[in-house]
Formats: sequence, structure tokens, C-alpha cells
Amino acid sequence: MNRFEGGSHREAKIRYLDGDFQILSAGAYVTCAMTGAQIPVDELRYWSVARQEPYVDAAASLEADKRAGILPNQGRG
Repeated sequence: MNRFEGGSHREAKIRYLDGDFQILSAGAYVTCAMTGAQIPVDELRYWSVARQEPYVDAAASLEADKRAGILPNQGRG
């Protein structure tokens, strides 16, 4: 499915799996849990299976892991 098929202006409902995801309800995008950015479904690359959250990029995924306490939140300086 591309972004112009079924539900082109709706948010998709997705179940995030290890290395894959299952579309539960068709839509054009999902919303990044950290930034609020809309991520086209065909460009979705980062998510958390444990938290069932999508992320716009690796940096957002890393910040989500830090927030969840999975990684240390190290400051600079």
C-alpha cells in the first residue's frame, strides 16, 4: 500500500513487531511518539515493540529509550 491508497488522510493503526509491523487499520501515516511528526507508513523505520510507539528517526528512538530508563541519560560537559 502506498500513501495514496485507502485512508490517505488518516492515521494508520499499527501493531509493532520485532523487525516488522502489522497494519491494523489503513492510513497514510503514524505520529512520532517523541516529536509529534507525521511519518508516512512507507517510510516507517523506527519503533519500540515494548512501548508500541513509532519514531521519526534514530535520534527520537534513542531519546525515547533514555526517557524510558533503558539507556543512561548522560549529559554533556
